[in-house]
Amino acid sequence: MSVTLCGVELDNPVIPASGTFGYGYEFAELYDIDCLGTFSFKGTTKEPRFGNPQPRIAECRSGMLNAVGLQNPGVKAVIGEELPKLGKVFHKPVMANVSGFSVEEYAYTCARLDAHPQVGWLEVNVSCPNVHGGGMSFGTDPAAAASVVRAVKAVTTKPVIMKLTPNVTDIVSVAKACEDAGADGLSLINTVQAMRIDLKTKKPLLANGTGGLSGPAVFPLAVRMVYQVYEAVSIPVVGLGGVSSAEDVIEMMLAGATAVQVGAANLRDPYACRDIIAALPGVMNKYEIKTLRDIIGGAHG
Repeated sequence: MSVTLCGVELDNPVIPASGTFGYGYEFAELYDIDCLGTFSFKGTTKEPRFGNPQPRIAECRSGMLNAVGLQNPGVKAVIGEELPKLGKVFHKPVMANVSGFSVEEYAYTCARLDAHPQVGWLEVNVSCPNVHGGGMSFGTDPAAAASVVRAVKAVTTKPVIMKLTPNVTDIVSVAKACEDAGADGLSLINTVQAMRIDLKTKKPLLANGTGGLSGPAVFPLAVRMVYQVYEAVSIPVVGLGGVSSAEDVIEMMLAGATAVQVGAANLRDPYACRDIIAALPGVMNKYEIKTLRDIIGGAHG
């Protein structure tokens, strides 16, 4: 089941997605998280953020909306407090997810996390739809996304994976711009901008107005975008968006994903990733798959 992501070997391709797994140690109280390929920890910014006002979670059929707004303690506290606790329960390289509100902020935060020995990859989020003045505003413009890549690559040594937004007309143009600027990999998709309205108050359910849709509803969209981006670039793709089973992992890899992140499923069932990993050998046997490396991009001609 092993795969290699940007030069780093994973025991399996299953990765809990940022924002759904905290900094890992909460889940370590439930099961041995060393069974994971790796995980992407909570989105980290230069300064602490309290996030958006409540309510910031809304349920819907086949998924959920969130507008958490990158709540996190800031990079100084993450390095000083969160990563030492994580190191006691997770003994593999971890993926550091980074957000920012300027090119300079992205570079500052990435440089500091890059220096931490447990960080194996930097996942640079240019796709958060729930903050103003940052996140998705970089990911919807190929030139802006490329400027973040160049700034981060100039101050880091570890692989840089750009996390792309689906809230664009052409995700391929953004992906290619990131590759041309020096990105080592791409992860996609982040949540899809969406809304629910409360029939009693006749107002949006979320205080932010809109939120990011995740869960099974977005899976076919994510598969399509991973397929398209895989065809257009030569760097590894991490597929995510609505993945909730071992079969979904196989489908995403056939579309072109080297590794696969699991997001909203962790919020519904904290054992989701453990159970998906346990189910993978049986699904591989069912579909006569001997090694997962061999099926990456297998759906392409």
